[in-house]
Amino acid sequence: MIHFPAQRRGPLSALSLRLAAALGLVFAVVTAVYLDRDGYRDVNEDGLTLLDCFYYAVVSLSTTGYGDITPAAPSARLVNVLFVTPARVLFLIILVGTTLEVLTEQYRTGRRLTRWRKSVKDHVIICGYGTKGRSAVSALLENGLDKSRIVVVERSPASLRQATSAGLVAIEGSATRSSVLNEAHVRNAKAVIIATDSDDASVLVALTVRQLTAGQVRIIAAAREAENAPLLKQSGAHHVIVSSATAGRLLGLSTSAPPLIDVVEDLLTPGQGMALAMRSAERDEVGRSPRELDALVIALVRRGKVVTLSDRAGAVIETGDMLVHVRDDRSQPASTPG
Repeated sequence: MIHFPAQRRGPLSALSLRLAAALGLVFAVVTAVYLDRDGYRDVNEDGLTLLDCFYYAVVSLSTTGYGDITPAAPSARLVNVLFVTPARVLFLIILVGTTLEVLTEQYRTGRRLTRWRKSVKDHVIICGYGTKGRSAVSALLENGLDKSRIVVVERSPASLRQATSAGLVAIEGSATRSSVLNEAHVRNAKAVIIATDSDDASVLVALTVRQLTAGQVRIIAAAREAENAPLLKQSGAHHVIVSSATAGRLLGLSTSAPPLIDVVEDLLTPGQGMALAMRSAERDEVGRSPRELDALVIALVRRGKVVTLSDRAGAVIETGDMLVHVRDDRSQPASTPG
């Protein structure tokens, strides 16, 4: 099942408001009839009780009108003309409007689904919307990827609600199933990020994605244990990030070289000061040393492989190279008028 981003007001909220308005009309008519109950005639001629007033209000607003209770006095007839009849019309509008809104919402959802299926392409699929999945989405958005190009695959109803509340399209189901990944249009995807809670599930997802895409879609997986990283790569993952090993290294650095932790956090936290970025080498930079550039270049990406500046191949920038550099990511203060 595909879940679209949450709307400002859902159908259930709209129905609740309409139901409250209808009940409010009923109680208003009951109050008006009860206050002037002596002006109404009952077939039993024993006067109107509060229950009779409720009965008269309901059959009048629903246009049933059995005629066993009728307004006899001029005041009661005036109340019917000036209040009960307009209330009856409004009551019918509420009922018809509720039906139309439900049908309209179903039609709108169907249209959104059809339009989404036709337009989804070059998107990123996030398998798992836990802590790692949410962090991956945040990083994608910080790098300029539009929300419409992110699709979340998740089984947990709570995580699905979080994803749709964040403005993302979410597909309910297990990413290990081919039918669910096909629903996410995995063959047209740009990349698949596997952020499941277990390495076993990650391996199954990687195998399924590789089978469906014939290895044409980039797969990035997170592993909890370093020993499972080779298995994930054999299953089709192009990149594997070992969360436990990375956390362990950072813990070790925090003891032996505490300032390095601050540098790493600065690089990974947006808007704090420094950030890693990548761009294509410009024409006038080809043939020059990366160390000569104004930007602080720390590595080159050449034909899909990382080349460090300490390597002989990294001494000169070549055509088609991507430059990995550190940029200033601090928020620029707004200029004040002079």
